[in-house]
Amino acid sequence: MQNHAAKSALIETGHWISQQGWVPATGGNFSIRTDSGFVVTASGYHKGYLEPEHFLELCADGQITAGNGAPSAETALHLMLYQLSPNTECVLHTHSVAATTLSRFIRDDTLYIEGYEMQKSLRGIDSHLTPLHIAIFDNDQDIERLALRVAKHHATTPVVHGVLIRGHGLYAMGHSVAETRRHIEGLEFLFACELERIKLEGTR
Repeated sequence: MQNHAAKSALIETGHWISQQGWVPATGGNFSIRTDSGFVVTASGYHKGYLEPEHFLELCADGQITAGNGAPSAETALHLMLYQLSPNTECVLHTHSVAATTLSRFIRDDTLYIEGYEMQKSLRGIDSHLTPLHIAIFDNDQDIERLALRVAKHHATTPVVHGVLIRGHGLYAMGHSVAETRRHIEGLEFLFACELERIKLEGTR
């Protein structure tokens, strides 16, 4: 994908995600793999009102080649997810209430979800009986250290659809912008269902 097309796609995606209430204030960050490297959102901008100048262009090794402002500190985690999954074309990080709350409520290092038809919205899952496992990592202001923990986990349990950062939110990934958006929408629905289930019956 060309850089200008990547920026347009993320502007439209940011508007949609903002409408859902998943990136309040200046929260979240987005990226797309491009023909020359990556396009990422610069730090400090509301994702519902992105403009072309709110992005940075990075070469394949993550060095900034164009754009103004600073990249989000979490860019290192985006780059690690691309490195771990070469077919990944887009990473979208959101701060929804459901994802943030569940990531703090679940004390284990994995959120297990099963029994929902919506699980089939995720690549590779064709039945509500197929358990969905979303890894949860403790938040860390040292993003490179956090990225290394994700890589260590991936070595034994591959990250496929995304990860949760405790008290922080969701990093969703996909083989295209459209697939990543579908993964976010499906996961957010599932997270909301799990929150409602916990309210009604308590945790498992």
